[in-house]
Amino acid sequence: MVDKQSPLPMYYQIEEDIKLRIKQDEFSSGDSIPSERELSEMYGVSRMTVRQAVLNLVSSGLLYREKGRGTFVAEHKIEQPLLGMTSFTEDMKARGMEPSSKLLSFTTAPSSSDIARKLSLNESDEVYIVQRIRYADAKPMAIEKTYIPIKLFPELNEAILQGSFYSFVEGVKKQTIGRATQGIEAANATEDEAELLHISVPSAVLLIERLSYLQNGVPFEVVQSIYRADRYKFISNISRQ
Repeated sequence: MVDKQSPLPMYYQIEEDIKLRIKQDEFSSGDSIPSERELSEMYGVSRMTVRQAVLNLVSSGLLYREKGRGTFVAEHKIEQPLLGMTSFTEDMKARGMEPSSKLLSFTTAPSSSDIARKLSLNESDEVYIVQRIRYADAKPMAIEKTYIPIKLFPELNEAILQGSFYSFVEGVKKQTIGRATQGIEAANATEDEAELLHISVPSAVLLIERLSYLQNGVPFEVVQSIYRADRYKFISNISRQ
C-alpha cells in the first residue's frame, strides 16, 4: 500500500506496490490489473495520480494497454547477455523454453554490395537468403533474415534450417564458430512486422544485426533480426578497470 506521510511521491509508491504485486504473482503475466477507478479507491488517491503510475509502468514495459479492454501485465522479458555467442535455439533451450521457427522463405540470389562486403564475397557470389519467424513456447519473438554464402555450405536446405544452424555448422560441418560483431538499435514496427509478431502498431522493436565468423576468421553469416522489445532485453556486466 502507500504511506501518505512518506516524502516519496504517491505515484512512485503506487508503481512500487504494483511491481511488488507482480513479483509476488498477485498479478500474473496476461492478467488485467484493476481499473483506474478501482486503483484510486484502493490507494485512496486521485485517478490522476493512479494514471501517472500506470503510464510509467506501461512506458517501462511492465504493463501494456489494449484499447477498449484495459491494462494488462506484460510477459517477463527474456534477458540476453551481450557477451557470449549462442544461436536462438540454444538460447531458448538454456532458459527452459521450447524454440521453434516458421520458415517464410528460402531463396538464393547474388549478394548485394553491402552483404558481399560484410561476407568478404564478390558481388557475383550467391548467398542463401533465409527468412524465418522465431518462436519461444509457441509465441513469436523475432523476425529473422539471414544471409549465408552458398560456397561455404552448398548442401544447406530447408530441413536443416528447421533445427539449429549453428549445430549444423559445428556438428556436421565440423567448423568451429569463433566470434561475432553485433549492432542494436530501436525502431517502431511496421504494420507487416507487427502482424507477424502479434503486436500492435505502433510498438517498439529492437533491430539487431550480427556478423558471425568461423574460428579461422571467415565470415559465414549476416543475421538481421527484428525482436519484440516487450519480450526481450539485453544485459551486460561492466567493471571499472
